[in-house]
Amino acid sequence: MDKNVQSSSPCSVPAGRGALEPLPLEALTRLMAEGNEKAWCNFYNQYFDRLWRYLLVTTEGSEDLARESLQAALVRVARHIKAFRDGDVFWSWLTVLARTALADERKKRQRYFFCLERFKRQAEVEGEETNDVQPDERLNTLLGRHVASLPPNEQKMIELKYIERRTVREIARELQMTEKAVESQLSRIRRKLKDATLKELNRETRE
Repeated sequence: MDKNVQSSSPCSVPAGRGALEPLPLEALTRLMAEGNEKAWCNFYNQYFDRLWRYLLVTTEGSEDLARESLQAALVRVARHIKAFRDGDVFWSWLTVLARTALADERKKRQRYFFCLERFKRQAEVEGEETNDVQPDERLNTLLGRHVASLPPNEQKMIELKYIERRTVREIARELQMTEKAVESQLSRIRRKLKDATLKELNRETRE
């Protein structure tokens, strides 16, 4: 089973002619553990919507958080699936994976927003003009969007500096760059993010 699990069921089959017949649980889970593609499609058809509804309730209707958590939970199912005989035990196991995936997703988002706050404070320490930018939820949303649009190498540098809290020397060593080059690139990335965020904020204000 491919570990790059999609956030929507890739195996949906219309009811009626050609629909997959549900497999007995023990056979289903045993075949899943063996990597049988039809068994995985059978699993998706039986449990995908149910897990989605479970997470949607657990996240109090946050579709984005539920979607990310579901994808992570399905990856964990693929990694740890084993044969089950009892349906209640299997569902309990699935919900444990879903809840732990949700908890990890929430922690990841907390670290991410902490990163954004540290990013803004760093800009202020360096004397950049941020008086017209308020650290509110809208700013975090815009800044997060622009961070996500950075090239992978720049996202990696932001992650090392502001999430993992590495020193410039440590970053330089890991990325095989000089310390001066790391400092220069971080400064350029911060300026690019600030300019893009302020531009969007100003456009919204005019509208």
